[in-house]
Amino acid sequence: MPTRLSERRPEVSPDRLLSECVPPPRFADVRFDTYRPNPAEPSQSEALAVLRQRGLALAEPRRERSLWARLRGAKALSDAKPGFYLDGGFGVGKTHLLASLWHESAGPKMYCTFVELTNLVGALGMRSAVEALSAYRLICIDEFELDDPGDTVLISRLLGQLVEAGVELAATSNTLPDKLGEGRFQALDFLREIQGLAAHFDVRRIDGPDYRHRGLPVAPEPWTDARVEQVAAERPGASCDHFVDLYRQLAELHPSKYGALLDGVTTVGITDIRELSDENVALRLVVLADRMYDRDIPLIAGGVPLDRMFTPEMLKGGYRKKYLRALSRLIALAHVGMDQPV
Repeated sequence: MPTRLSERRPEVSPDRLLSECVPPPRFADVRFDTYRPNPAEPSQSEALAVLRQRGLALAEPRRERSLWARLRGAKALSDAKPGFYLDGGFGVGKTHLLASLWHESAGPKMYCTFVELTNLVGALGMRSAVEALSAYRLICIDEFELDDPGDTVLISRLLGQLVEAGVELAATSNTLPDKLGEGRFQALDFLREIQGLAAHFDVRRIDGPDYRHRGLPVAPEPWTDARVEQVAAERPGASCDHFVDLYRQLAELHPSKYGALLDGVTTVGITDIRELSDENVALRLVVLADRMYDRDIPLIAGGVPLDRMFTPEMLKGGYRKKYLRALSRLIALAHVGMDQPV
């Protein structure tokens, strides 16, 4: 019988959250030399060159900040921005470049997604998080998308204190830092925090089409539920859950546990996928999709086609970039899982 994710109750310690702050398995072996810029998109070659240069500096032993630099504090930091921010669309190689920078750099160093960083702060508390993360030389943050005022204030304060401690930052996102939150929240305090975040980063744009969809159909034809169950039972380490059971389980778990939920799982099977109407459910599935993608876990699916899981209204709303990223990733994983020999 396949594993039921809906029956698992994982527990995750703060120490595990910190120890897992490395590039996901699918990016464990990437390097600058393995990145292939699209000749038709010069911004890709430009981003590669700039990050290579930064990587060379970060590969050198860390220099202790002088007393004068510590006394000058934020003023000294304003002379050279401590953060590098790579903006671009889905699947243009931003994560490849970010992970390559991490691999190139001397430690101590940390790599996480924005969601993982907020979860870590929630697990440790702000004071303990600042104390723990101030020891790092470089912190890489993937998928830096702020669409919640509380998260924006939280991370803005965290990064501000880390910058003062001499930590260098590198981040990727699909939205420029001074545009984060546009289309959802217009509160003055929120926009003020956004501007504070933007001041920490040297922003570079990288363009190009989503490589995961080049030459691929929008979504694979869904299987029957019976076939999903059968194939999941035949594949060692596979899980299989009804769509409703799965998203109800996600509601019972903190998102920081979604990675542990997938421990030992080699293929995720989901039956009776339906169009969603609840945005809370949809956002939890986005996080699960990210954790599956991080671990390169194939998907086999029944029900509606994956590109119909989010309503047209959702794909036009404030969280549209999250949903589009999730679709891009789930469809790529489904092609792997459903194109394999049965």
